[in-house]
Amino acid sequence: MEVQTLDRDFELTEIINGVEVMGPSPFRKHQNISMRIVRRIILHLENKKLGTVYYSPLDVILEERQQKLQPDILFIRKENMAIAQDFIRGVPDMVCEIVSKGSYTKDTVTKRDIYEKFKVSEFWIVIPELETIEVFTIEGDKYKLFSTAEGEGVVKSQVIEGLEVDVNDVFGDFSF
Repeated sequence: MEVQTLDRDFELTEIINGVEVMGPSPFRKHQNISMRIVRRIILHLENKKLGTVYYSPLDVILEERQQKLQPDILFIRKENMAIAQDFIRGVPDMVCEIVSKGSYTKDTVTKRDIYEKFKVSEFWIVIPELETIEVFTIEGDKYKLFSTAEGEGVVKSQVIEGLEVDVNDVFGDFSF
């Protein structure tokens, strides 16, 4: 019997500070949340032609052999599309991390520090258990909270002009 190897197109390995880190596959709820956010962004971008949204797994290579991350969602402005090659080779304009059980510190501290170091313009943290979305924007060398909503309300993007996302549309009923 022949053993099949994992197709590199679906590899869930990141390189964080030079160390390979294998992440688990996301749960269904995580995927539903990701899909809902991506859908909102796509609908917003449909007529505006501001750029392109991508979702994981897609490598974002910030520094060869040192920082290769796979944010859950990322956005690249049309004027920066040169970084969209075989993978993303450079700094996206927006990244979003959806926190899963066991990934809180990796997403909210470790990866945030890396995105901040490379000056990713906008960083979203989505916390399903708290039904919270936080949007941070880079100011100088540090992230500053730009928009947040917990349980209800709307978050706004500074990078994706005019984008507003209602948390109820993201965390609503998953019973179907």
